Amino acid sequence: MPAFAIIVPCRLESTRFPRKLLHPIRGKPLVIWVAERITAEAPDLPLWFAVDHPLLAECIEGSGFRAIMTEAGHPSGTDRIAEANRQVQANHVINVQADEPLVTNNQIQALAKLIQGPCPMATLCTPFKRGEDFANPNQVKVVLTPALGRALYFSRSPMPYARDLGGRVDDAWLAAHPCYKHLGLYAYKADFLERFVSFPPGELEQVEKLEQLRALGAGYPIALEVSEDPSIGVDTPEDAVRFEQALGAEK
Repeated sequence: MPAFAIIVPCRLESTRFPRKLLHPIRGKPLVIWVAERITAEAPDLPLWFAVDHPLLAECIEGSGFRAIMTEAGHPSGTDRIAEANRQVQANHVINVQADEPLVTNNQIQALAKLIQGPCPMATLCTPFKRGEDFANPNQVKVVLTPALGRALYFSRSPMPYARDLGGRVDDAWLAAHPCYKHLGLYAYKADFLERFVSFPPGELEQVEKLEQLRALGAGYPIALEVSEDPSIGVDTPEDAVRFEQALGAEK
């Protein structure tokens, strides 16, 4: 029974970007970029992919990584991870999203540290730099309590709302008034994972389509830390282009 494991939830279909995990970037599927990045950044942690379709399993296992088939009908990635961890049986699970190809060792280690504290769930955020990103509903916002390091709420709407500006903020305003983008990285205590899947999806979760709101709605605190490491979540074909451009910049 490992103390820690990384489990990556993988769903074949995506509304905004159909079959994005198999989308080739420089001839390699996105999910394999993620697998190789995790392996390079956290080589000491066991890694599994919790998949919902044989095409994903074939792709992942064909590149030498481990896949666990899970039920197709899970309402969230956390539900999928909980099923996979019944096989892995890790005491603490780190969830790296399958569309986050720039995850770093610092981020993974931060989650590992947070989840050993009092909260049953932990995640990360990073400051917004651009007003257009802050206004984008595909980039999730989080409000936190800095003194406690806890998340207060997550939303697709811009928050906090700059009332005096009618909500129209620019890059300079964000530099002076830090607002935070949620990063799709989590950690859980194993017993909480089992409790999580027993909760019915909450109204806020269903409205916002954000699974972390299920935990907050059930009264469980979520530990939160700010990360300054750059990140690109691939939610759209345009994001895939941005990631490919970032690969060029790294070289």
